[in-house]
Amino acid sequence: MTFGFAQPSTTSLAMLTGGASRHGRRLEPAEWTAAGIPLLRNPREVVSGLHSRHRPAPSTAVIAVLGPEERLVASASFVQRSPSADGWEYRNALLSRLRRVLPHDLRRRTPVRTAVLLYCREGDERWTEEDGAWMWGLRDACTLHGLRCGAYITLTRGGWQVLGEGRGGRQPSSDSKPQRIGETGAGFAPLALHTGGGAGDALRRTAAR
Repeated sequence: MTFGFAQPSTTSLAMLTGGASRHGRRLEPAEWTAAGIPLLRNPREVVSGLHSRHRPAPSTAVIAVLGPEERLVASASFVQRSPSADGWEYRNALLSRLRRVLPHDLRRRTPVRTAVLLYCREGDERWTEEDGAWMWGLRDACTLHGLRCGAYITLTRGGWQVLGEGRGGRQPSSDSKPQRIGETGAGFAPLALHTGGGAGDALRRTAAR
């Protein structure tokens, strides 16, 4: 498995005074690959379903929990803008949304549900330090909520990419028009959509019936 690396930018590789990365807690591509993240059977369907539900714009994270047969159990989206954020802060943001939409599974010996993260951002599909911080946050949030850590997916103008798997596509993209939910596959049947939070938070959460 190979990864490309994006050139430094103000959003992905910004540096603190003294030259240290602002994304202090992160996973490198090799660490993510070695973690044995379960593969999505139908990533295009998952991405299209989440894109239709949450219509993410750049800087929007969509956390989704999948049950057996990759059926959507719950999902939430929010905008995360912080110039000093690292994996720790991302972990806290993800865990907060998970707790709002889904009881934890900590009593189970083995996780039975899987959390995946779709992050809409600027740039191309190549791994950035910001991606590494989201990966760290997703893995830690899953551990603390009793979930299996699943795929990390980026959504850019060029399309979507499952980092660490080498799978992706041009549609949907951050610029594309969402499909109607009924057209995205049986695994993402219509659910009640609830919206909460202020303009700065832009939280949309969806819980299974």
